[in-house]
Amino acid sequence: MTMNADVDALTRAIEERLGDFAGLDARILFDLDTGGCIGIDATAHPPSLAPDMTADDADCTIRVSADNLRKLIDGSLNPMLAYTLGKLKIDGSMGLAMKIAARLEE
Repeated sequence: MTMNADVDALTRAIEERLGDFAGLDARILFDLDTGGCIGIDATAHPPSLAPDMTADDADCTIRVSADNLRKLIDGSLNPMLAYTLGKLKIDGSMGLAMKIAARLEE
């Protein structure tokens, strides 16, 4: 996959799970190693993608490889294990990151 195709595929996968982010009342940014980002505005009801979001706009930024984000989405990588092993890094609210992790595990 090319870089843009990879980000596009992950964006579609996140879009299918937007309902999982309902009630978080936060702005979340997945910052990918490929240079792309996927923003989620969970302050909106229902949650929506926020394509122009930057790290400055986000309440929580999760820095992760595209491959590991795919694994988080499909359930083959446990978010807490990924954090412990350094496969993802959190900037912002750790409490919010734990809520996001719980929703990705569902």
